Amino acid sequence: MNTAEFVEALADLSFKDAFNPYSDACGDFDQDDAPAIRRTNLKLVLDAAIDRKVDSIWIARDLGYRGGRRTGLALTDEAHLNDHSTLYGDLPLVRATKGPALAERTATVIWQTLNRIQRPVFLWNVFPLHPHEPGDPHSNRCHTRVERNACRPLLSWLLEVLSPRVVVAVGRDSQLALADLAIDATQVRHPSYGGQSDFISGIQSLYKLPAVNTPSPQLSMF
Repeated sequence: MNTAEFVEALADLSFKDAFNPYSDACGDFDQDDAPAIRRTNLKLVLDAAIDRKVDSIWIARDLGYRGGRRTGLALTDEAHLNDHSTLYGDLPLVRATKGPALAERTATVIWQTLNRIQRPVFLWNVFPLHPHEPGDPHSNRCHTRVERNACRPLLSWLLEVLSPRVVVAVGRDSQLALADLAIDATQVRHPSYGGQSDFISGIQSLYKLPAVNTPSPQLSMF
């Protein structure tokens, strides 16, 4: 499987109460060609990650409604799309939505930290789609084991192709989900729900970064 086939396989996934940003369009916010834009964005990042031989992959639980649902990129909101582009050498990443660019607290902390590391890190989710509550597409829920297992081949392919030095589980939910898939990962605290300082200190320790005091961004928790 090559990267184009990977993205197409991802776009083919379908689950009840889960938005697939690579094939589904949001009637409230998306441009007409939003799914195609998100597929292109992901392929550009994945190709660059393979070319640059990233040494680590950060894996969170699932896409959030203010971030990856809109951008198609894990742990990345529209406010940090340019940061994601710069990390991989100015990729031509494009917004897929209309209206003001949204920011997300988790993505803000993630990108503040990534910009300090200054090396390519690939970002992903155990469940690479946006699971939501029934009847409320702009909400977040935890994916199910059935959903997780259905996506396992794609995650296995990513780990094989990227061959990262370290797999970082962002949050305990992610670590437990990866363990359920028999994937070893180094866990750091998720930056939401009061976990920002612990997340930053965990990444500082893992990447041997000097300690800094980072103000808490006043944004959505997801």
